[in-house]
Amino acid sequence: MASRGVYYLVITLLIVTGIALMVYQHNSFEVPWLPSSKNVAWTAEARISFEPVSSTEEKALDGNSNQSARVSFAIPEAQPGFLITSETTASPDYGFNYVEKQGHSRVEWNKRFVSGPQVLYYRVEFLSAPDATDTLMTVPEISEVVIPEPYLTALTQIKDAAFAKSTDPFSFTREIFAELKNQDQNAKLVLTKYSKASTLIKILNLAGIPAREISVLRLKDGRRNQKLVPFIAVFNEQHEYQIFDPKTETTGDSSQVLIWKNNSESLLDVTGGTNSQVSFSIVRNFLSSERASRLLRDANQIKNQDNIDLSVNALPIEEQAVFKNILLLPIGVLIVVFLRIIVGLKTSGTFMPVLIATAFLQTNLIVGLIGFIAIVGIGLIIRSWLSRLNLLLVARISTVIIAVIGIIGTLSFIMYKVGLADGIKITFFPMIILSWTIERMSILWEEEGYKEVFVQGGGSLLVAIIAYLAMNNINIQHITFNFLGLQLIILALVLLIGNYTGYRLSELKRVKPLSDEISKNQELEADRLKKSIKEMKKDL
Repeated sequence: MASRGVYYLVITLLIVTGIALMVYQHNSFEVPWLPSSKNVAWTAEARISFEPVSSTEEKALDGNSNQSARVSFAIPEAQPGFLITSETTASPDYGFNYVEKQGHSRVEWNKRFVSGPQVLYYRVEFLSAPDATDTLMTVPEISEVVIPEPYLTALTQIKDAAFAKSTDPFSFTREIFAELKNQDQNAKLVLTKYSKASTLIKILNLAGIPAREISVLRLKDGRRNQKLVPFIAVFNEQHEYQIFDPKTETTGDSSQVLIWKNNSESLLDVTGGTNSQVSFSIVRNFLSSERASRLLRDANQIKNQDNIDLSVNALPIEEQAVFKNILLLPIGVLIVVFLRIIVGLKTSGTFMPVLIATAFLQTNLIVGLIGFIAIVGIGLIIRSWLSRLNLLLVARISTVIIAVIGIIGTLSFIMYKVGLADGIKITFFPMIILSWTIERMSILWEEEGYKEVFVQGGGSLLVAIIAYLAMNNINIQHITFNFLGLQLIILALVLLIGNYTGYRLSELKRVKPLSDEISKNQELEADRLKKSIKEMKKDL
């Protein structure tokens, strides 16, 4: 009784503490319980790395290899649809300044002596604001197109055909994309020498339409190690502009991209350094209406510094993006525990479905299902052949792992070729876990038959799909990321379910005839007792 009391006490404390932490986070930092599409905030972080260039003369004079370094980095400026609320940097003992170069904003780091690999961070937080219309995008000058034949003739023919089918610069741009597909010979000729973005700008300039290449950051939640993507900004006579994606040949959704660089200046200049690289990480947050309104009034006020932030928002953005997915795993674990213990579903491996669901998050459900079924199916065929060779376990598993890697690589290539771009992301499937799954299913096939394999494989797939649907829900993603107290509540629920020893729901069908028979016997016994009592009363 004492241990049972402690058990329930621990569960109660976990639930109460979890709820208290969630309420504290909600009240102190105005984090909404549920996300709202009206108040979306994005945080983007640029990671700049480089290696200092050592001075040969300094080495020769005094053996000191230290070198000064100057880093100049382009930063986003005012643009329609967004309001920049804060900008911060992190750097080891660097001098830091905001500077302007040819009318455009940049940040600049300076340090007299640097040695070893250097890493600098620039973070910008911005709020989706449909009413924001300010922009610092300037109309570029129309450049004279000076290119040799036969490229000029090919560009001119594409321009003339597109111009006749359009009424303004924006429709003209869309028709250029169409003509690049229709005029196959001209398009192939031009694109062998120039990129699609450069080709588009040249054709627009030939028609007297200003356009420039810009660099944008795609707004995808929880992304790490992202690169800027080239877009094209096309201007009309009123100096209004639209952005186009030369890769997809479509009008870019300005609400889904952040224009990071809108001019011809370089993104990054490093003096005194080499092997410089820039990568971006980005996360999405949902704000309460009160906090969003306050940010609109005061862009410098981002949070209440008087309270302790009990969330992952204080971490670097790259780590936040990692935790975005990690904090979803307990949701999948809870679903597995419930479906196995309460429902009674059989799975191949205990938590393999959670890992598969996580892989589905990186691809999508359809592509993930195709990849999983294909990998396991082909793997079972290969494993059945290996069983005839009487290999040792280590060699057999190693062979299956190599085969799984080959299958994943082949499927990625095939899916990419048929137009399923998400297919290349099936590399996120846990290869080692899949290999062990194939091994266990093969043994199960030999011992129990194919029916049990389909039962456990189908159960694993069903659990993975349910876990994916839950983990992919925007409300669940918001709560798990912003309210760490939820993890304590999930832990309490897992402990509570783990104590269940009754019938599983899947067993009800099996035990129902027995239950009906027991109920019938009880009714018969009750009737018999009633008759006996009546007879005894008569005798008395």
